[in-house]
Amino acid sequence: MLSRRLLRIKVVKALFAHLKSGADNMIASEKTLMASVDKAYDLYFQILILPVEIAHYAEQRQELAKQKKLPTHEDLNPNTKFVDNAVIRTIANSDAVNDYVAARKLGWTKYPELIRTLYTQLTESDYYKEYMQREERPFDEDKKLLEEFFKELQNCEALDDALEEMSILWSDDLPYIVMMILRTLSGLRVSHTELRVPPKFKSDEDPAFVKTLFEKSLVNYSTYQDYIEKFTSNWDVERIVFMDNLIIGTAMAELTSFPSIPVKVTLDEWIEISKYYSTPGSSTFINGVLDKIVESLTAEGSIKKAGRGLI
Repeated sequence: MLSRRLLRIKVVKALFAHLKSGADNMIASEKTLMASVDKAYDLYFQILILPVEIAHYAEQRQELAKQKKLPTHEDLNPNTKFVDNAVIRTIANSDAVNDYVAARKLGWTKYPELIRTLYTQLTESDYYKEYMQREERPFDEDKKLLEEFFKELQNCEALDDALEEMSILWSDDLPYIVMMILRTLSGLRVSHTELRVPPKFKSDEDPAFVKTLFEKSLVNYSTYQDYIEKFTSNWDVERIVFMDNLIIGTAMAELTSFPSIPVKVTLDEWIEISKYYSTPGSSTFINGVLDKIVESLTAEGSIKKAGRGLI
């Protein structure tokens, strides 16, 4: 399922786009936000089927090699360990995966050059060469190969370019989706005949979390900014970037609107997000300001936690 951190990032990006564009229709912006969440789930399947496409390409190459006028012994007797990879076969035969891919019209048909590039990068990697050299074919080795492949995808510029062309809503999603895929693979066993595809959300609380966080942050934006000013009076206003104030305001909405989310979780999440979506010094600044805000909101009784939120 999509992580809460990715959902928080989707919310703050939607807030940024709404406020910077001068939009005045919250409902329309919220629909765009939820579409972005849906697209992130699409990306899970889009990336998951990549090794299936690459294995199919590898198999086609082997068949063409056999049809040479003067095929070599290697051409006639290719190493099929990769194309017969049991984990790839499980993905390829998964009804859940194939049904979703068909319903959402996903796939890599329009990107044959990318498939060739990824195949070349894979076959030139040390982990692939070591895998192909071993004659035995244990399931765990098949799984390990795919785990290495998915980890390396995050460093592939050609893939980044293709994803950006496919959907602007996939910007920055890949690392979170790769983690989601790795969790899927970690639970896969040789006895499984069907891939256990995770749901989009962990529970019904997650879509409600996204919408409520967006709405509360936007409706109370001016109020939160006025509140933040009380704790940043000693800072040069020109040096406080827009995203810092937006992150702090969104964190305030989460602190005051979700009794079951521990204060520490909220602070840790937004400080971590600020490291990637604001300036190098933002996390330290945001950490300091949020500490003061939490103390003040708690004294006012605006932060009320219940259940596990007390921890």
